Amino acid sequence: MIIDVHTHINNYHEDRVVSLEDCLNKLTAEMQENGVDYSLVLSSYKVNEHRPSTKKVVEAISNRNNLGVVAGVSYLNYDYKDLRELSEFLDAGLIKGLKFYPGYEPFYPNDIRFKVMYDMAIEFDVPVMFHSGDTYAPNGKIKYSHPIHIDDLAVDYPDLKIVICHVGNPWIKDCMEIVYKNQNVHADISGLVLGDFNEKFERYMKKEIEEMITYAGDPKYLLYGTDWPISNMKSYLKFMNQLDLADDKKELILWKNAAELFKIDVSKLR
Repeated sequence: MIIDVHTHINNYHEDRVVSLEDCLNKLTAEMQENGVDYSLVLSSYKVNEHRPSTKKVVEAISNRNNLGVVAGVSYLNYDYKDLRELSEFLDAGLIKGLKFYPGYEPFYPNDIRFKVMYDMAIEFDVPVMFHSGDTYAPNGKIKYSHPIHIDDLAVDYPDLKIVICHVGNPWIKDCMEIVYKNQNVHADISGLVLGDFNEKFERYMKKEIEEMITYAGDPKYLLYGTDWPISNMKSYLKFMNQLDLADDKKELILWKNAAELFKIDVSKLR
């Protein structure tokens, strides 16, 4: 079983418009080719012709049992209509969590403006995901996306289930301490590379992830994710296979942790 907790259907090659259906078909074909049973699609904090709204994604995957949605939320632009829509989606079980984008937008995770979002996530018992670490776009402000800022949030909201995306790369050791210290914090390993891992970088990241597990202990906090289409699924699975971990530990990362955290009914996937 493999669950990818971090995929996108944004069109990153904006010289042409690609339909949402085409993006979803490409994602599911890639999943089938690589033996991935289920993926979470993370919508963007932006909405335009290249980045579909959460509502459109929810509607588009309604007949695809191997896909779920995590709703991207804009710090700068959300309003009461978004709050109402998100609460309705959560109440109906149509989204699996919320995603925020510090670094791409100028805010720290413990900003009071998002308290209503965190309270909503606690009420509906869903995780909140945070972009963390380097930004894909050079105009991002990475002081906001350092994983150390997740600690304040984790302490102030002990009932909030938190996911640090990209293990805070390049601040993996800081992320390591946050997940070790706070039982309500997870991390995903997505987006560590653009495209494919090369041999040298794969060795470097293998050492980083293995050290994280050595320090933070049994990887009940670690989630498999790729950041597809930015990162390649086949290369990512090869990277996972390279990790010096017992099979039961790899199983935790590859699907068991995600199934529990995001309440994914894996019996429907076989």
